[in-house]
Amino acid sequence: MVEGFAAVPRIDPLPPGTARPLWSVMIPVYNGTDYLRETLRSVLREPSIAEMQIEVVDNCSDRDDPEALVRELGRGHVQFHRQPHNVGPIENFNTCIRRARGEWVHILHSDDLVLPGFYSRAWNGLFVGPDIGAALCRIVHIDEHGRNACYSGDRYLSELEAPQRTVLGRDFADRLFLNQRIQFAGMAVRRSTYERLGGFRPELVHCADWDMWIRIALATRIFYEPEPFACFRLHAQADSSAKVRTGQNVVDQRRAIRLASTYVPPQQARRTCRSAMHAAAVEAMARARRLWKAGDRAVALRQAWQALRCSLAPGIVLRLGYFLLYAATNSGRGANGRAKATHQSSG
Repeated sequence: MVEGFAAVPRIDPLPPGTARPLWSVMIPVYNGTDYLRETLRSVLREPSIAEMQIEVVDNCSDRDDPEALVRELGRGHVQFHRQPHNVGPIENFNTCIRRARGEWVHILHSDDLVLPGFYSRAWNGLFVGPDIGAALCRIVHIDEHGRNACYSGDRYLSELEAPQRTVLGRDFADRLFLNQRIQFAGMAVRRSTYERLGGFRPELVHCADWDMWIRIALATRIFYEPEPFACFRLHAQADSSAKVRTGQNVVDQRRAIRLASTYVPPQQARRTCRSAMHAAAVEAMARARRLWKAGDRAVALRQAWQALRCSLAPGIVLRLGYFLLYAATNSGRGANGRAKATHQSSG
């Protein structure tokens, strides 16, 4: 057990004789009916919904009524489970896994979408290989209105991991150590993988998914589909935007990096930790500049400070100098802005 972390939450196998569909589509929600209608409709377009488990798992919403929406749209195809009290977003994800009966589990946030063919076409040929423990497809970044949204620069598609369908190698795990490359919407995991590795760690609120994907990439083979079959929504109301404003997102990144370095051999751990910390600092400094440009200066300064707490490498100190120069020469420009989400935790 790593200091500061409890044991990984257990995911027990299903009882013998449990009916097992191929897919469990588990939709965590908390006061999120603004987009849930669109999310459900994207799943219900699939021709095989009668053979799928589709379930909305409500983290005790106190403002919206997702159950009414499930009854309206689901028409018997969508189940609804309400937590007796709010268990926090990460434990709600673990509830999704424990309630899933399918061979494959897709946790789909209540503001994300699947594109036609996600469950019927994206993974053709995947299910033949029992050694494949997870599957990943490219995703489209969309905004509040469902339009393509730039995530980085002018890029609205997630980065291409391979030009054609393939099983990703260890080099993907190495890239994943440096930054979050996976969003829930594009990731499907065998339930048996979760049973073997355990659930999401509640201590890593902002980076629990990143930690999980690293554990999966190190433990099993991941099938990759380069065509985009899912959409990840970027909006200011996302849970992670509050963490960006306090700097907690980078604090969680540092904790996740230190934890992930224990997953590799000791001779590799120090190098892995140093490289990941440097990447986190670069990301935070770039975020600081965007936030300053948007007029959110106090948040920008918090991000810059947290970047230095990740790494004092010469390149990071130089970036800080550029940032301070930029801030000094642009101190009278911009309007108050709001932080964009970098990771997502709903439910």
